[in-house]
Amino acid sequence: METQNQTDVAEFLLLGLSEDPGQQPLLFGLFLTMYLVTVLGNLLIMLAIGSDSHLHTPMYFFLSSLSFTDLCFSTTTVPKMLVNIERQSKSISYTGCLTQVCFVLLFAGLENFLLAAMAYDRYVAICHPLRYVVIMNPCLCGLLIVLSLVISSADALLHTLMVLRLSFCTELEIPHFFCELDQVIKLACSDTLINNILVYLVTSILGGVPLLGIIFSYTQIVSSILRMPSAGGKYKAFSTCGSHLSVVSLFYGTAFGVYNSSALTHSSKETAVASLMYTVVPPMLNPFIYSLRNRDMKQALWKLI
Repeated sequence: METQNQTDVAEFLLLGLSEDPGQQPLLFGLFLTMYLVTVLGNLLIMLAIGSDSHLHTPMYFFLSSLSFTDLCFSTTTVPKMLVNIERQSKSISYTGCLTQVCFVLLFAGLENFLLAAMAYDRYVAICHPLRYVVIMNPCLCGLLIVLSLVISSADALLHTLMVLRLSFCTELEIPHFFCELDQVIKLACSDTLINNILVYLVTSILGGVPLLGIIFSYTQIVSSILRMPSAGGKYKAFSTCGSHLSVVSLFYGTAFGVYNSSALTHSSKETAVASLMYTVVPPMLNPFIYSLRNRDMKQALWKLI
């Protein structure tokens, strides 16, 4: 099979969700609507938190960071797909593809760490309420954000630089609507053993450690809530965690769905749909989850509007 060095690769082809020309206007309208809802919802969350002094607390600081991450996560993939549908083109440049891989990894990793930081915030608030202000001080909150950003950036750059060493075949079709790391590696003609080992190793560590932290936090939270004497106290404690638990379930549920679909099915369309659920749906739904289940957010949004 004829091979090309990465410096000779001009572009990849993103096959998207459907090649039927009749479905393209429907897909364009659907994804444009989803993207606009994502942008508007997350911007409103950030503006509401920034404009209401009552929400200048660690929990809402992390929430505004999560909204910014969701906004960037969606912007990394959806606009390029909309442009390709509008122009009836499937191409993405080699540089653009690697840039997309890098930013998808960056914002997915950042969201992963932010959810763990939010779980820790709820753990301190419920299990150590008297020390909450001392423990969750602005310095620690800022440090958690910076560490999350640094680790996620290092992970994204590591995988992107490892892709640069690969040589690619003449077959450069990606059966997705964006450049996913796993799909790009599959197109390589050179040895990808090191890349695959790094993907599984780093994903296990950077995905598993925050998830274990979330599980530990909620184990302690549930244990602490069950020891509360009053039913009202239990309900109030559970209600403060409900939105976060919903977002965690959505994020990790769709992530495991992508993994299972790629491992159990050979259908590229099913894998593409699973990736869509992971990259587009959670950023769109997260603002609704937090605004509908949180009385303070409802009041702040009403004031803003």
